[in-house]
Amino acid sequence: MAKPKIIYCCTACGYESAKWNGKCPSCGSWNTLEEDVPLPTQAVGNNRRKPVDLSDKIQELEEVDTTADVRYHTGVGELDRVLGGGLVRGSIVLLGGEPGIGKSTLLLQICQYFGKEHTVLYVSGEESAKQIKLRAERLGVTTKNLFLLTVTDAQSICDTISASRPDIVIIDSIQTMRMEEISSSAGSLTQVRECTNLFMHTAKQLEIPVWIVGHVNKDGAIAGPKVMEHIVDTVLYFEGERNLSYRLLRAVKNRYGSTNEIGVFEMQDSGLHEVPNPSAMLLDGRPHGVSGTCVTCMMEGSRPILAEIQVLATKSGFSAPRRQTQGFDYSRMVILIAVLEKHLGMFFGTLDVYLNVVGGFQLDEPAGDLAVALCLYSSLVDKPISERTVAFGEVGLGGEVRGISHIRRRVQEAERMGFTRCIVPHQCLHELKGGSYQIRIAGVRNLRQAFSVLEKDARETTGQGE
Repeated sequence: MAKPKIIYCCTACGYESAKWNGKCPSCGSWNTLEEDVPLPTQAVGNNRRKPVDLSDKIQELEEVDTTADVRYHTGVGELDRVLGGGLVRGSIVLLGGEPGIGKSTLLLQICQYFGKEHTVLYVSGEESAKQIKLRAERLGVTTKNLFLLTVTDAQSICDTISASRPDIVIIDSIQTMRMEEISSSAGSLTQVRECTNLFMHTAKQLEIPVWIVGHVNKDGAIAGPKVMEHIVDTVLYFEGERNLSYRLLRAVKNRYGSTNEIGVFEMQDSGLHEVPNPSAMLLDGRPHGVSGTCVTCMMEGSRPILAEIQVLATKSGFSAPRRQTQGFDYSRMVILIAVLEKHLGMFFGTLDVYLNVVGGFQLDEPAGDLAVALCLYSSLVDKPISERTVAFGEVGLGGEVRGISHIRRRVQEAERMGFTRCIVPHQCLHELKGGSYQIRIAGVRNLRQAFSVLEKDARETTGQGE
């Protein structure tokens, strides 16, 4: 018997190599090549495939009927938001996250709502039926339309789906599924890829939505080939620390809605509960009269969210001062420090600087630059910024404040949360014309003007106090 050929596949980009490399030649990722056994190919010889005419199956775009309701509401507003309005019929959704973060809990909770009008088949390769029953009792899931199947053979599962025709299917998890035709063990690259393909074809042919649970590796990516994310229609990631109560559900791919949408949940004893007002959650417990803190507004998809930025600049005990960030790009903070030193004469050379975005959020967009610069200034001079002040704008290398997108939504969110002062780029003021705002808006062209606004507000506050 011939020894099976071994190849090495990159889990980040899908690149295949005949030998192992520490660094992927295609994408440049380190330690992503894993051993894989390719599927055997049948020799066709001189036999040629007969041509197949599918002209009768060609449809015009206008002939496709979309009038019927093709979405299932999950009963959880935050989840519907991330999905783009609900679960699309015939779609396949990949839900990834670290073990214990709440993937199975969320799916079991929505079964209670689905069970009112639909039948749900819950396929588990990790838990027995008794274990699922115990967890369902804890979460208050009592629907009679929830059916359990504890097997790991992917082909048998698809045959069962075709025979029973449930309305919704949940696969927990894809790393436990395997196909008998493939010699590799469950969770290998080939098994994960081919099982996902099999579930995808079943979902499309029967128009049954399928949820797939996927675990993540040590780097935070879903364990399996990158092509797995290309196969599915929607990819959702659970973010957050297991020791913290709040969870973020982020859409990184969605063929039926906008990407980068997020849903906020809180883990409690009775399961996951949605947080409809994340801004209030993030601003809860803000310190009073402390320097180095400022609020900005970031856009997560179509949702504006207020987040608090904290900066601590303190005397360093080392020859090389430390720079550390949490939730903000390190290089971006270093650039802002250089801008403050060059154009405003502020010196951070002997100071350790620590930056934190409260709540575990990741502030990726440049709109948070202005708030970070104000926090650096406030911490350096040890003067608090008004608790009712919010700032957003991009800072250039010349110290100028540049325009940002969605300015109207950001201002409206700040006003809704009770803020009284908003510092924005001057070139964005024309987008706010015609609107009625109770919040005071100050347009600034550079950082000097922004600091002047802070000093003016501080003098007014002091005068009112006196």
